[in-house]
Amino acid sequence: MTSFIVRRIGLALIQLAIVATIVFLLIRMIPGDAARAVLGENATDEQVEAMRSTMGLDDSFPVQFLNYWKGLFTGDLGVSLISGRPVALDLVVRFGNSLEIITIAIVVSIIVGVILGRIAAVRNDRTLDHVITGGSVLGISLPVFVTGTLLLLVFAVWLPILPPQRYVSFFSDPIAHVQLIILPVLALAATSTAVIMRMTRSAMLETLSADFVRTVRAKGVTERNVITRHALRNALVPVVSITSVELATLIGSTVLVETIFGWPGMSSMLMQAVTDRDYPVIQAVVLSASVFVIIVNLIADVVIRVLDPRTESF
Repeated sequence: MTSFIVRRIGLALIQLAIVATIVFLLIRMIPGDAARAVLGENATDEQVEAMRSTMGLDDSFPVQFLNYWKGLFTGDLGVSLISGRPVALDLVVRFGNSLEIITIAIVVSIIVGVILGRIAAVRNDRTLDHVITGGSVLGISLPVFVTGTLLLLVFAVWLPILPPQRYVSFFSDPIAHVQLIILPVLALAATSTAVIMRMTRSAMLETLSADFVRTVRAKGVTERNVITRHALRNALVPVVSITSVELATLIGSTVLVETIFGWPGMSSMLMQAVTDRDYPVIQAVVLSASVFVIIVNLIADVVIRVLDPRTESF
């Protein structure tokens, strides 16, 4: 197990290096002059040259690449071209806000999805199974922006149970913060819950028909223990795999959710940076999201190996 974790961490570090290099190259491949794009077409040549010097674009490509990696190793993600603030300071706050709704949404999706999938598998081809499966189809079919808009329309306009209000942190006003976070979490969790539910149901049905389950039943083990200790444990392997994929998907979905609900997260920060041509911010946000996805996949691989030691090393 230890050697597997070491190899997996080594692979993750290689992936991080490749992703960081690709992000650097993609930013430099954006058409046009970045300095003039920031200053506008009315800027003088002297102003453009000064901005290029500030952005480090007057250095040679190898020097820019070395400075980029030096900044990554020292935690320096650059300075915003718009606000003049270190990107890392704003990114920590925004990333924390996004991570909050993503974490709660995936936890809700796992709990509800696994429970509903287990119930549907046990009640296979009965009324309850058809109801749950039909609901999952609806959850998968509705895009996140439709779900978010409907939630906002119903619970903020028609039934003003959760009226929209200005963002406040949990430490400033816990009650208001909880009220604010409910709808974004529900909008994010809807599709993931449906996907995890269907995967759990499918895996449970396959496991319940396996030979080892019949053997366990023949030994006189109670049906509850058969389902919980044996069938569900083995069914969780593909569920963990699909959960890691859903986590990566949720990062993309937060762009729409944060826009709909006015949530000040990482995705809205990226959208604003793209509008402002704030290249250091774009670079830092994309890199942070990539690092998050790689870490999630690393954790998922380790969890799968714990659940099923027979899995391959890579």
